[in-house]
Amino acid sequence: MFGMLLVNFLGGFAICPRILRHTNDYCSYADTIMPQFLFAAGFAMRLSLGKRLESGGKMPWGRAIRRILGLALVAIVWYTIGDFSSIVTNFRNKPTLEVLGALFKRHYFQTLLHIAATSLWILPVVTAAWRVRVAYAIASGILHFAVSWWFNFVWVHSNPTGIDGGPLGFLSWSIPALCGTLACDAVRQSGVKAASRIALSGVAIMLLGWLMSMGTVLYNVKPDAPNLVNDPVHEKLAIDPVIPSRDRLRSWDGTIVEPPFVPPPDSNHRKWNYWMMSQRTANVSYPTFAAGLSLVIYALCLWICDGQGLNLGFFRTLGTNSLAAYLLHEVAGWIVSPYFPRKTSSVGWAMFGFGCFTLFVYVFCRLLERRRWYIRV
Repeated sequence: MFGMLLVNFLGGFAICPRILRHTNDYCSYADTIMPQFLFAAGFAMRLSLGKRLESGGKMPWGRAIRRILGLALVAIVWYTIGDFSSIVTNFRNKPTLEVLGALFKRHYFQTLLHIAATSLWILPVVTAAWRVRVAYAIASGILHFAVSWWFNFVWVHSNPTGIDGGPLGFLSWSIPALCGTLACDAVRQSGVKAASRIALSGVAIMLLGWLMSMGTVLYNVKPDAPNLVNDPVHEKLAIDPVIPSRDRLRSWDGTIVEPPFVPPPDSNHRKWNYWMMSQRTANVSYPTFAAGLSLVIYALCLWICDGQGLNLGFFRTLGTNSLAAYLLHEVAGWIVSPYFPRKTSSVGWAMFGFGCFTLFVYVFCRLLERRRWYIRV
C-alpha cells in the first residue's frame, strides 16, 4: 500500500526518476506494485476458502462469486465517480457504443476490476492441488500469448490504449495471483520456516521471467532492417511484435537483455514487442518476474514480522484496511494534488506534498481502524 502511495503521487512529477514511473517498456519499481496486489488477492482467497473446506464445509461458490462481482461493481462505480464529468461529456458528444467500448477497454479495467476478473478466473482452481494451480498458471500464460499474437497486443496499444493488460489482462495476472495461493500453502504448512523456501522459489521465478524477456533484444533496430510500420499510431511497435520473424532470429548478435530495473533503449533503437516487460500489455515475462519478486518481498516480511517480531503500526493500518486505503488515496489525490504542480523543479516541495498525501490516507484509515470499521466486499 505504501508503495502504491509513493508511485501514484510522486510518479506524476516531472522530476521523478524513471524507476518510479510507468513507462510501459520495462519493469520499473512502479510496475511491481500491482502484481503484489494480485499476489495478496490470491493468498487471501486460498486462505479463506481453504480454511472453510478443511473445517468440513463445502465450496461456497455462490458467496465467492457474489463477492467478486461485488468488487467489480465497486470498481465500475468508483472509476465512474472519479471521472464523471468527462464521461458525461463523452456520452453527449460521441456514439454510445464508442464511449462504452473505451470505458471497458481502458477506464474501468484498472486495479480493482483486474483483481475481480483475475479472482473469478482462478476461482475454479484456487483450492485445487498445487500441481493443478501451477498447470493453470502456465496454461493461462500460453493463452495470453496466443490472444496477443491473434490481436490483443496491437489492440491494447491502439487508441484508446489499454491499462494493465486491458480486458484480457486477467490471463497473465493469474500468475502472481496463483503464486500467492502457493505461498499461502507454504506458510500454513511450515509457518516462518517457509520464508527461505518462498524466497528461493521467488528468485527462481524472477530468473524465469527475466529469461523470458530475452526475446526483446531480437527487436533491436538495425540500419538495414525495416522495423517501422506505416501507421503512426503503432510507430513504436515492431511489425512482428509477438512471434519474431526468421530474419530476426537469424540476425541475433548474441546481445542479452538488460538486468532487471535497468531501462531499455528507446523505441527508435528497439521496437516494442511482446517479450519486453510491459505493464500496459501485461506480457507474460513481466507478471512472471513480478510474481517472483512478490514472493521474495513476502518472504522477507514474513521473516521480519513473524520471525523477528518487528512491525510498524503504520503499515498494519494501511494493510488491514487496504480497500479503504485504495479508495482514500484517490480522494487524497483530488484534494492534495492541486496544491503541488507536477512541473515543479523542487524535490523538497514534491516530498512535502507526498507527506501530506500519505498523512491524509493514514489518518482516515487509522480512524476507521480505531472504530473497527473495515471496508470489504
